[in-house]
This record gives sequence, structure tokens and C-alpha cells, in this order.
Amino acid sequence: MGPIILGLKDYEDYRRALYGGMTHKALLVDAVGTLVVPSQPMAQAPLLSLSLSPELIYRQIGEKYGVEYSEAEILNRYRRAYEQPWGRSRLRYVNDGRPFWQYIVSSSTGCSDSQYFEELYNYYTTEKAWHLCDPDAENVFKSLRNAGVKLAVVSNFDTRLRPLLRALNCDNWFDAVAVSAEVAAEKPNPTIFLKACDFLGVKPEDAVHVGDDRRNDIWGARDAGCDAWLWGSDVHSFKEMVSQGMSEGRFALESVGCSVVTGRGKANAQGIMDTCCSKDRSPGLKKDRS
Repeated sequence: MGPIILGLKDYEDYRRALYGGMTHKALLVDAVGTLVVPSQPMAQAPLLSLSLSPELIYRQIGEKYGVEYSEAEILNRYRRAYEQPWGRSRLRYVNDGRPFWQYIVSSSTGCSDSQYFEELYNYYTTEKAWHLCDPDAENVFKSLRNAGVKLAVVSNFDTRLRPLLRALNCDNWFDAVAVSAEVAAEKPNPTIFLKACDFLGVKPEDAVHVGDDRRNDIWGARDAGCDAWLWGSDVHSFKEMVSQGMSEGRFALESVGCSVVTGRGKANAQGIMDTCCSKDRSPGLKKDRS
């Protein structure tokens, strides 16, 4: 007998039958670019990623330390340095990540002043440097947790992530945090996703991961056996994630407290969304299909 191919609705109905009305038992969330974004529009996640640009803050903080490169020069040098193999370890983010970032900062700016590096490094542990990507995140996450869904952050980051989450007052939204520097595995390595599932006490097939990087987040999570949605493509907000799941099967109604998906259940789900999310709907958010 050949493999049975299920359509999306059949697949979600099957999952609900398995999990008592829910499509997933756990939500895994990427940090930079999904949960949090840099406050400086031109300095997107410096000291974190090649795909996000550090030039503005490197330049602003560096002026008093004699940094003379333009923002364009800093960005070009940063990219070249980041692309070079990091020979000291198979991981970029080991413990606090200082050796790696000292190399990146000095290569990018031509400045090896230790005070400059420490000021820059410490700045990105404060709430001044970051803000939440989605203002509705807290309400949505609280509603999901109240419904029994477990939440974890999964991030390629050094040990500054936990104090950063505390600084943003969002550390208590999550049941677990899987940081690459602590679990000795960086996305897209499936190990970091498997660790997150272990921390939550769920199987990989019971979890869905949301992140903004196709390779690191989507491919990595799926290689671990999790479902995965691409932030900015599959979903654009956490409110939309729940709302579209209600109408399209991505995230069950039950995950925010509704027990059925037709008739009165749809009306109940709409009421839950109005309660757990902000009153103003995001432009273009799909309403429930009656």
C-alpha cells in the first residue's frame, strides 16, 4: 500500500483528533527579525547577523574613539569580515561571543579600543537598542499560554539574549529559551530546535516554528521535524498567525480557547480574537469565512 497523501484540511483535522482539538502543542519563535528588531532603522541588528547592517551605530558610538570610516565603508568591511570563516570555533556565538565580536568590530571600524567595543557590546543588551516587532505579541502569547500552548524563543545569539529579553520585559512570556551559545548548535542545525522541544517537553511534530530566515528558520525547523512558517511571507504578525490559522487551518481555534470550528465556534473565535488582540485589526487581515 502506497503512502496516504492528505490535503491541508484533512491534515489539520487529523492533528486536532490527535491533540484534542489543537493543531500544535508548542510555538517556537525566532528572536531577531521576528520577535525583536533594532530601534535604529539604519542599524539593523549589529553584532548579530550578516544580513542586518551595523553601520550607523558603529559610526555614531565610534566617533569619540576616532573611528573615521563612513557608514558605507563600515558596512562593506563588516560584511567582508563576517563572511570569513571563524577559525576559533565551529560556532560564532560561544558563551558571551566577545572574541568573535571583537574581531568583527575591529575589522569593520579599524578601531581596537577595548572601551569602544565594550560600550558598543553593552549597548545592544539594553532596551534602547531594540523594540518588539509586533505590539500585539504579549496579548497573543498570553492567550496561547492560557490555552495550554507552550512557547519558546529559538535564536542564534550569545548569552546576552536572556538579559535583553528581561530588559524588554518579555522574558516571562516564554516557557523556555534555546540560545545557540548555550546549546552549542546554531540554526539551521536541527539540534537547536530539538533542544527547544526538549525544554518544553513536546515532540518536534507537535511544534511549529516562526522565523524570518528561510534557510535558518524554515529549513532548520523542518529538518528537525517541526512545522515552520516564514515571518513576512506566511504570516506578518502574531495576530495574523492566529487569525489565519483559525480560518485556514494553520493554527487551531482551540489554541486561543475555542472548542469548535463551525457555527457558533466561529463567532466565539472572533470574540476571543477581539479580546486577546488589540481592537484595531491590521490592514488586510483576513476575516473569518462563514
